[in-house]
Amino acid sequence: MATGVGGAIKRAGGDAIEFAAVRQGPLGLGDAVVTPAGQLAARMVIHAVSLDRDRRTSAFAIRSAVENAMARARENDVRTIAFPALGTGVGGYPLDEAAQITLAALRSELPRSPSVEVVTFALRGAAAYAAFQAAMHAEEAVQATALEGAGVR
Repeated sequence: MATGVGGAIKRAGGDAIEFAAVRQGPLGLGDAVVTPAGQLAARMVIHAVSLDRDRRTSAFAIRSAVENAMARARENDVRTIAFPALGTGVGGYPLDEAAQITLAALRSELPRSPSVEVVTFALRGAAAYAAFQAAMHAEEAVQATALEGAGVR
């Protein structure tokens, strides 16, 4: 039985989602593909590979997965997109680092993705929520400091 986010998507949306993804494989670490959403209340599912065959991940893999998911979103004029805490489940990557990597990748990708209006983080548990909230506050502080350094107040 599939576990984690992929398993939850399969259980909620049906086997057709997984079959469509498998037909596009094999995928490399960091790659992303689009499938129909099956029975989910969505137009599509973007599958981003953040774990290798041994279920390990790295900062590079997480960043690449986010970047390639955003590329697929651009190609499909996606207006809303949701990201889990990639690599932090069975991959065991530290939540705080994964949150920082994800937000940094989104910061660079969102200006290139004008159709994306809403990014949602689909997180499980208080620790994941706290890690992403802390990373968002840190991102806001970096942006405010950069603006002040440029003379904007």
